Amino acid sequence: MFYHVKELQYESKPERPDPVYAKKLQEVLGGQYGEITVMMQYLFQGFNCRGEQKYRDMLMDIGTEEIAHVEMLATMIAQLLDNAPVQEQEEAAKDPIIEAVLGGMNPQHAIVNGLGAQPNDSAGYPFNARYTIASGNLLADFRANLNAESQGRLQVVRLYEMTTDRGVRDMLSWLIARDTMHQNQWMAAIEELEQNQKAVVPATFNQQFEKQEVSYSFMNFSQGEESSTGRWASGASMDGQGQFDYVSQPQARGQSPQLQPAPPYIHGTPPKKMNPNPPQ
Repeated sequence: MFYHVKELQYESKPERPDPVYAKKLQEVLGGQYGEITVMMQYLFQGFNCRGEQKYRDMLMDIGTEEIAHVEMLATMIAQLLDNAPVQEQEEAAKDPIIEAVLGGMNPQHAIVNGLGAQPNDSAGYPFNARYTIASGNLLADFRANLNAESQGRLQVVRLYEMTTDRGVRDMLSWLIARDTMHQNQWMAAIEELEQNQKAVVPATFNQQFEKQEVSYSFMNFSQGEESSTGRWASGASMDGQGQFDYVSQPQARGQSPQLQPAPPYIHGTPPKKMNPNPPQ
């Protein structure tokens, strides 16, 4: 059960309208790494959680907080669109110089959403549930969550740099701080899981069934040898199960593919030269 509190989690008030910035802010609302994505991702991971209760509870905590962030951003976008002089902009845009300044507003904010936010990214592409990950393997999911928070924080920081509005920056500073916590949260959860199981996902697969002779070989498939100096090329493997080795010139081990011709009903390329006008 969800319970809505009328007050926002944190203040969301711009100093002045800015319909062009409202379009930019859509990215961290409905984009691939936006708040709608992490909201749905964490909630469905929680709904589907078959692990310890503490993980389910944590997922529901953070998923519910992300609902609050969606509301904050939607509120901010709506206020950035307050008193947006749409008709005046259309008239002014007849001047090509002014059009270059004002042409960045998302027309759907006025036409479709009535000066409100939309579950789309900054290019107008609708939120896609395929952005979300809920695999049922907590270690795999938490690593995906860490990536989502890393990319999301990066985008919010870039948006912070794109405005001088103190109200917008104040709200973004809250979201940036929460993303700091959430990155640390997922790192802590990942560390905890790795202490109780193998670091490689899935931990339940018996490694004897994989080609163990290449399990820890870093293969150089580009010009130069710079990659040989990395942590991944020598020493103990990160999962503690082997030793990294560097393969300077990896060799092909497979066959040269020779596929059979397709049957006639497929109408593929004929195997031999054919008369384009066969006799009747």
